[in-house]
Amino acid sequence: MKYYEIVLMINPDQSDQVNNIIKYYKKFIYKNKGLISRFEDWGRRQLSYPIFKWHKAHYVLINILLKSNLIKDIEKSLRINENIIRYLIIKTKTERTNISYILKSKDESQEKRNDVIKTI
Repeated sequence: MKYYEIVLMINPDQSDQVNNIIKYYKKFIYKNKGLISRFEDWGRRQLSYPIFKWHKAHYVLINILLKSNLIKDIEKSLRINENIIRYLIIKTKTERTNISYILKSKDESQEKRNDVIKTI
Protein backbone atom coordinates (compact mmCIF):
# COMPACT_ATOMS: atom_id res chain seq x y z
CA MET A 1 0.00 0.00 0.00
CA LYS A 2 1.27 3.44 -0.95
CA TYR A 3 0.27 7.01 -0.18
CA TYR A 4 -1.16 9.21 -2.93
CA GLU A 5 -2.42 12.76 -3.19
CA ILE A 6 -5.13 13.45 -5.77
CA VAL A 7 -6.31 16.90 -6.86
CA LEU A 8 -9.42 17.08 -9.02
CA MET A 9 -10.63 20.02 -11.05
CA ILE A 10 -14.31 19.50 -11.79
CA ASN A 11 -16.37 21.23 -14.48
CA PRO A 12 -17.95 24.35 -12.89
CA ASP A 13 -21.27 23.61 -14.62
CA GLN A 14 -21.37 20.30 -12.70
CA SER A 15 -20.95 21.78 -9.21
CA ASP A 16 -24.23 20.16 -8.17
CA GLN A 17 -22.79 16.76 -9.18
CA VAL A 18 -19.60 17.13 -7.09
CA ASN A 19 -21.03 15.05 -4.23
CA ASN A 20 -21.90 12.19 -6.60
CA ILE A 21 -18.44 12.27 -8.15
CA ILE A 22 -16.79 12.24 -4.72
CA LYS A 23 -19.04 9.42 -3.48
CA TYR A 24 -18.06 7.31 -6.49
CA TYR A 25 -14.31 7.63 -5.81
CA LYS A 26 -14.71 7.19 -2.04
CA LYS A 27 -16.70 4.01 -2.63
CA PHE A 28 -14.02 2.72 -5.02
CA ILE A 29 -11.25 3.41 -2.49
CA TYR A 30 -13.06 1.79 0.46
CA LYS A 31 -14.22 -1.17 -1.64
CA ASN A 32 -10.59 -1.93 -2.51
CA LYS A 33 -9.49 -1.74 1.15
CA GLY A 34 -7.99 1.72 0.79
CA LEU A 35 -8.00 4.54 3.32
CA ILE A 36 -8.71 8.26 2.97
CA SER A 37 -6.44 10.20 5.32
CA ARG A 38 -7.39 13.72 4.23
CA PHE A 39 -10.29 15.08 2.20
CA GLU A 40 -10.75 18.77 1.41
CA ASP A 41 -13.32 20.44 -0.78
CA TRP A 42 -11.73 23.73 -1.85
CA GLY A 43 -14.83 24.87 -3.72
CA ARG A 44 -14.97 26.97 -6.87
CA ARG A 45 -11.74 28.77 -7.62
CA GLN A 46 -10.41 30.94 -10.43
CA LEU A 47 -8.21 29.16 -12.99
CA SER A 48 -4.83 30.61 -13.97
CA TYR A 49 -5.80 30.29 -17.61
CA PRO A 50 -9.02 29.24 -19.39
CA ILE A 51 -9.54 25.51 -19.96
CA PHE A 52 -12.21 24.64 -22.53
CA LYS A 53 -13.37 28.30 -22.23
CA TRP A 54 -14.01 27.90 -18.47
CA HIS A 55 -12.48 30.41 -16.11
CA LYS A 56 -13.38 28.62 -12.85
CA ALA A 57 -13.35 25.04 -11.60
CA HIS A 58 -14.42 23.16 -8.48
CA TYR A 59 -11.34 21.82 -6.67
CA VAL A 60 -11.14 18.71 -4.47
CA LEU A 61 -8.09 17.33 -2.64
CA ILE A 62 -7.95 13.70 -1.48
CA ASN A 63 -5.05 11.93 0.26
CA ILE A 64 -5.35 8.15 0.16
CA LEU A 65 -3.58 4.92 1.02
CA LEU A 66 -4.10 2.35 -1.74
CA LYS A 67 -2.42 -0.53 -3.54
CA SER A 68 -0.28 0.73 -6.40
CA ASN A 69 -1.97 -1.46 -9.03
CA LEU A 70 -5.37 0.12 -8.25
CA ILE A 71 -4.22 3.70 -8.80
CA LYS A 72 -4.15 2.95 -12.54
CA ASP A 73 -7.85 2.09 -12.37
CA ILE A 74 -8.60 5.42 -10.68
CA GLU A 75 -6.52 7.26 -13.25
CA LYS A 76 -8.37 5.56 -16.11
CA SER A 77 -11.70 6.46 -14.53
CA LEU A 78 -10.61 10.09 -14.10
CA ARG A 79 -9.45 10.26 -17.71
CA ILE A 80 -12.79 8.93 -18.99
CA ASN A 81 -15.01 11.08 -16.74
CA GLU A 82 -16.02 14.12 -18.80
CA ASN A 83 -16.89 16.13 -15.66
CA ILE A 84 -13.24 16.12 -14.59
CA ILE A 85 -11.40 18.94 -16.37
CA ARG A 86 -7.95 18.09 -14.99
CA TYR A 87 -6.52 15.80 -12.34
CA LEU A 88 -3.18 15.29 -10.66
CA ILE A 89 -2.06 12.15 -8.85
CA ILE A 90 1.15 12.33 -6.83
CA LYS A 91 2.79 9.51 -4.90
CA THR A 92 3.85 10.73 -1.45
CA LYS A 93 6.29 9.20 1.03
CA THR A 94 4.17 9.73 4.14
CA GLU A 95 0.56 10.07 5.16
CA ARG A 96 -0.83 13.62 4.93
CA THR A 97 -3.46 14.46 7.54
CA ASN A 98 -2.84 18.11 8.41
CA ILE A 99 -4.87 20.92 6.86
CA SER A 100 -3.55 22.13 3.50
CA TYR A 101 -2.08 25.57 2.91
CA ILE A 102 -5.03 26.51 0.68
CA LEU A 103 -7.62 25.97 3.42
CA LYS A 104 -5.36 27.39 6.12
CA SER A 105 -4.93 30.66 4.23
CA LYS A 106 -8.67 30.72 3.45
CA ASP A 107 -9.49 30.34 7.18
CA GLU A 108 -7.00 33.06 8.14
CA SER A 109 -8.45 35.52 5.62
CA GLN A 110 -11.96 34.72 6.91
CA GLU A 111 -10.81 35.41 10.50
CA LYS A 112 -9.33 38.76 9.41
CA ARG A 113 -12.63 39.69 7.77
CA ASN A 114 -14.52 38.78 10.93
CA ASP A 115 -12.12 40.88 13.05
CA VAL A 116 -12.65 43.88 10.76
CA ILE A 117 -16.43 43.46 10.96
CA LYS A 118 -16.27 43.26 14.78
CA THR A 119 -14.26 46.49 15.01
CA ILE A 120 -16.79 48.37 12.88
